[in-house]
Amino acid sequence: MASKPSKPSKKPAASKKNEATPAPALSDVRAKIDGIDRQIQSLIAERARFAHQVGKAKGKLAAAVDYYRPEREAQVLRMVVDRNEGPLSDEVLVHVFREIMSACLAQQEPLKIGYLGPEGTFSQQAVLKHFGRSAHGLPLASIEEVFQEVASGNADFGVVPVENSGQGTIQITLDMFLTSDLKICGEVELRVHQFLMSRTGRIDDIERIYAHPQSFAQTAGWLRANLPKVEKVPVSSNAEGARRARGSDDAAAIGGESAAHVYGLKKVVMSPIQDDKDNTTRFLVIGRSIFPPSGHDRTSVLVFIHDKPGALFDVLSPFARHGISMNRIESRPSHHAKWEYGFFIDLAGHIDDEAMKQALAELKQHSAQIKVLGSYPVAVP
Repeated sequence: MASKPSKPSKKPAASKKNEATPAPALSDVRAKIDGIDRQIQSLIAERARFAHQVGKAKGKLAAAVDYYRPEREAQVLRMVVDRNEGPLSDEVLVHVFREIMSACLAQQEPLKIGYLGPEGTFSQQAVLKHFGRSAHGLPLASIEEVFQEVASGNADFGVVPVENSGQGTIQITLDMFLTSDLKICGEVELRVHQFLMSRTGRIDDIERIYAHPQSFAQTAGWLRANLPKVEKVPVSSNAEGARRARGSDDAAAIGGESAAHVYGLKKVVMSPIQDDKDNTTRFLVIGRSIFPPSGHDRTSVLVFIHDKPGALFDVLSPFARHGISMNRIESRPSHHAKWEYGFFIDLAGHIDDEAMKQALAELKQHSAQIKVLGSYPVAVP
């Protein structure tokens, strides 16, 4: 008789799937981080050496400004954004690479950058964001003085505010381009957080507030709701307001966190007080030359038109025919003749693009004067 098939032997119990993986030893993790840091430092040093070789390849140049190439920096930073797969944000990585490039460029000589001072203004923050901390900032008393120092060569570049997302155009900046021969070499978009700060940090002590008129406008709703009876004193910059506020317990200032640190003030309210939570100011980088295209550029032109029916249509039509997008248009009195206006126009593309050349050539037939203010890389997000 055939024997019955034997039962399969019992398998050993499977291990629990949810059993936690043992945590790595802290010392092992730190050792790996130390090793990575050594590699990063070595690669940064190697990059600096190659950057120095680039300087030698360009030959003996007159000054640091001759080594600076904003179109190349914009290309590098866009590649950083394109490669980013996390976990760090684009903003963080762009900041890191900006500082590396700033330090490498400063091996030749630090750039001198004029801005609306004193120390602690949003203009200074824009300088640091665009040029990094290895550039040498020159705080100046007014936007006019920034233009003057760049034009004279005492500053390599200048950084000036041109528009705010909530309050519109800074007119003095546009008016300076009516007479200045300087060129726009770049743009910076800065998220602006307005804080209320004072020496004591107590809201009940405040009897007057110092701030730039733009900051008063950006925080008007909050001030009406929370400090309706407090005296508002306009000053030339928020940093100047912070400087004044530090001298009295009953005074306060509106400005950025950097101003609070510089002038030893405390935040009265811990969160920003601007009415628009996405409050952003656009700054222009001004210099003495137009640089080559970066691949994603903007061109700014100033057009003076003859006073006749359909004049503005004649100005805009060439750009539409050649497929050029207009990002912005603003009119200002020309200061040349009564009731004559100049139009500031921002266009997508570079002055060296064939479509842009053809559009501007057509535009000459309909305008009294065309002034190319600059072609420059669009701000890297």
